[in-house]
Amino acid sequence: MPNSQRYPQNEAEYTVVLERHNAVLDELFTGRDVFVITTGWSDPGDPAVRSDDALRLHPGSELWTSSPTDEPDPEYRICVYSYISCIRWRPTCLDPLLRSVADDVSAGVIIADMNLAQLYHPYDGRADVILADSAGRDAMRERHRGWLSQHPQGL
Repeated sequence: MPNSQRYPQNEAEYTVVLERHNAVLDELFTGRDVFVITTGWSDPGDPAVRSDDALRLHPGSELWTSSPTDEPDPEYRICVYSYISCIRWRPTCLDPLLRSVADDVSAGVIIADMNLAQLYHPYDGRADVILADSAGRDAMRERHRGWLSQHPQGL
């Protein structure tokens, strides 16, 4: 977002966020199958009961893996459940999910190529891109320099 703004405040700003997500995702995955990974949280041993919204935002997903937290107090122990699906990437196909991420409603989302060599992790206000090599990373950073935070640490 302009001026390192974290959350969109109106439809024009949502448009900017979604256009930027889609531009990078299209560079990474155009015409390819991708994994879409989302997360849910609930009690250990009890796979997360997914809300209608979670199912709508990530249709066709199935439980992939689970990981308990290391919380020492049993009252606060939870398990993180990861759900996965495979889709053919096309621009705008994940807009409802990306908008939910922009609103900080959905978290722990990862879009990855089938080899898990390129990962895209959107979160509120930004995204992390993990590429197979530093040359690809540097080239992508240069192409989108105008989108980067002006903060001295890049935050």
